[in-house]
Amino acid sequence: MSTKTVGIVGGGLMGAGIAAKFALAGHAALVLETSPERRATIPAVIGGILQELQAAGAIDAAGSAAAAARITLVGDLTALATAPLVIEVIPEVLAAKQELYQQLEAVLAPDALLASNTSGFLPDALGTGLARPERFLITHFWNPPHAIPLVEVVPGTRTAPATVERTVAVLRAIGAEPVVLRKAVPGFIGNRLQFAVLREALHLIHTGVADAETIDTVMKASLGRRYAIAGPLESADLGGLETILKVGTHLLPAITADGSGLEVLRAHIARGETGAASGKGFYPWTDERRAAMRQKRVTFQLQGRLPSG
Repeated sequence: MSTKTVGIVGGGLMGAGIAAKFALAGHAALVLETSPERRATIPAVIGGILQELQAAGAIDAAGSAAAAARITLVGDLTALATAPLVIEVIPEVLAAKQELYQQLEAVLAPDALLASNTSGFLPDALGTGLARPERFLITHFWNPPHAIPLVEVVPGTRTAPATVERTVAVLRAIGAEPVVLRKAVPGFIGNRLQFAVLREALHLIHTGVADAETIDTVMKASLGRRYAIAGPLESADLGGLETILKVGTHLLPAITADGSGLEVLRAHIARGETGAASGKGFYPWTDERRAAMRQKRVTFQLQGRLPSG
């Protein structure tokens, strides 16, 4: 068995996408699907992913064939016995996940890492009953995994630091962009941001401000493009935190009763950390960071993803 092997339990769209991500990076991927009918559908899903990447020019035919050859479909848990990392990607049913983990712990090596791709459950709830909770954590890939690099790594209160370090190293090695949460929270980071935007979009429809197409156009033609270059906190730094505070003082009470965000801004401003112009805000604005930001803008404009001027 290759030392670069990953076991993936669940052959749905996410499981197939994660398998392709690892296989494209040179790992052997063992995809466990106990249902013969479901197992028979996996090659077509993986083939579609590889064809999409070929059409985009990301891989050639030889690379596609090599990645496909690294993926093995299995129907029994014992096939994962020597995998150093196993990722669970089954439907979001807590009891089913917990039962699966107990079965996996019975066959995996004591030092094997066990991860869940859940987007809804917290690690301590999932890990109830684990014999080796120090080896367990969440690795939340985003759909589609072959196109979106983010993986949210969420340790539980009993997860060993070495488990986090090993997991992050593996994810970086396959070209993913892992982020580690300091503490678990429902929705993690990405979904909380996503649903905050969706909540407001739905509110704008409900109150008759605009229709769905207009709201989506605003997002795609402004924030969608901006956030590909600078996240919301980088953008706040660039806009100036004092300006953001002035706008937020009037706007946020109309959106939320929680004023904690304004307190965060006031604390930075009180320390003289007013954003990029002062040299520090949420980030230290070194010459290197400024140059990198300018280069991102140039690159996106050359790609036609930002309007010139």
